[in-house]
Amino acid sequence: MRSLAPLVSCALAACTTASGAAPDLSVEAEGPRLVGTSHGTVTDDARGRTLDYQVWYPTPAEPSGVQIERLEDARRADYGTLLAGAPACPTRVARLTIEAAKPDDGPFPVVLFSHCHECTRLSSASIAARLASHGFLVYAVEHAGNTLWDQLAGTGVPLNGEFLEVRAADVRFVLDRIAARDLPYSDLADTARVGMFGHSFGAVTTGRVAQLDARISAALALNAPFENPLIPGVTLAEIKVPVMFVVAQEDNSITELGNVLMRNNFRDAPVEAWKLEMPDAGHWSVSDLAGLVPAFAPGCGDGTRQTDGAPFTYLDPGLGRSIGASYVTAFFRTTLLQDAGTRAYLDAISPTTALVTEHHR
Repeated sequence: MRSLAPLVSCALAACTTASGAAPDLSVEAEGPRLVGTSHGTVTDDARGRTLDYQVWYPTPAEPSGVQIERLEDARRADYGTLLAGAPACPTRVARLTIEAAKPDDGPFPVVLFSHCHECTRLSSASIAARLASHGFLVYAVEHAGNTLWDQLAGTGVPLNGEFLEVRAADVRFVLDRIAARDLPYSDLADTARVGMFGHSFGAVTTGRVAQLDARISAALALNAPFENPLIPGVTLAEIKVPVMFVVAQEDNSITELGNVLMRNNFRDAPVEAWKLEMPDAGHWSVSDLAGLVPAFAPGCGDGTRQTDGAPFTYLDPGLGRSIGASYVTAFFRTTLLQDAGTRAYLDAISPTTALVTEHHR
């Protein structure tokens, strides 16, 4: 995969923070930990909802290249069929171990993930694996009724504020089970350090959970604003933890209006905030599902700029996922681990480079 170094390089003399720390570029690659993953289900009896989840965690087990459809059980053949008919864009191989041994150390900070509208818990598998390799425990809940499989079956739910509350309750229920040590690998969790991120509808879900649940210590939005008039429910002023927004500049799903709302969320956040702008990126450029079905095509191959209608080629999706993984990892190492090197990484990029970050306190 092409290195990110040309996009983020700068003279270290100009890239140190007030503390004198140099940017820690280790976030741009797999971390020192090997990665395991496991799939399970959990039932919320009070709401009558059974939820699939995936967990990624550090492990001593040596990884191998695993076909990503092997992370599915009942949907494995369906996922394989979609991959067989898709262009090269979606992720096909993950470097990890399924049902790997637990590490003999810990605990590890927890990061929760909420997927996009009509997607799956594996939508950001690459980002989750990067986080686990840097010493995080990552749980992704699959929002029953709002998955790719529901969409293909014609049984999906609306994209609205009512189902936002269902999604937020899904995430909080899984966090309850982690805190109670009721889920596999939850004995590894440091529940005093919990972050959350989400893509698209999952970003809005992240904002809602961060607003409602004091256990969340940091929140990151991929390709959608927290507070927006189209999906009511999130009040930005009530989010009291550090936040970050990743904007795909050619996002013709949420359109330029959605990107303006993301920029306004960043500007108006009453807390420490970062914003990353990704040129030539579409709505699915950071997703492992890019191009898997026609609805996920924006971000895969050739497209039309949503700003001026000109033809162009999207950012390579492998690079897009790596950029997303680098910045998500840097954000959570900064906010949950108080890592000076990754704070410098977030703060170091000049507005004259291809990638632009902004930061306010």
